[in-house]
Amino acid sequence: MNNKHIGPALLTQIAQGSKQAFNQFYETYIPFVLHIAVQILGDSSEAEDLCHDIFLDIFQHPERYDPQKGSVKAWLAVKTRSRSIDRLRKRKPVLIHKLELLETEDAVKTELYVLNKIENETLLEALRHIPEKQRKIIYGAYFEGKTQRELAEALDEPLGTIKSSIRYGLQNMRKQKSLLNWAKSGGE
Repeated sequence: MNNKHIGPALLTQIAQGSKQAFNQFYETYIPFVLHIAVQILGDSSEAEDLCHDIFLDIFQHPERYDPQKGSVKAWLAVKTRSRSIDRLRKRKPVLIHKLELLETEDAVKTELYVLNKIENETLLEALRHIPEKQRKIIYGAYFEGKTQRELAEALDEPLGTIKSSIRYGLQNMRKQKSLLNWAKSGGE
């Protein structure tokens, strides 16, 4: 079985009660999940604890994965990022300011960086099929590493317009990925 189909197949087996499938799923994806958690939390012990919680949730509810929404790796990346940020918010009120910054300009770059590593070809193909203005802004933010503020200045557009273009562009890319039978290919 190729790597694109192993994740969904293991999740199906986990849903049927296979502990062996869960062990294989864990061994396959723990390095990926742990890497994201350590980067966000900055504490390997806390990251390991978070990973335990994530994989326990997957063991108890493997049906929560929806192949129509993306690959297993993308699902795990979003789940890990979201839970890591929740932990940071509970840690100290001082971190809220850092989280707000992460949620604005850097969050977009971080999310697509992970997805770019996982699904580069599919994203580029979807990018080719969205409106030019959205394509230019998303390309600048994700592939050239420009902040939203830098894009606003470079394109002489209000910051709100840049943010909206990124949001709508990502929505259009999701639609394009569906049209390209991305989900049908099995994702990972």
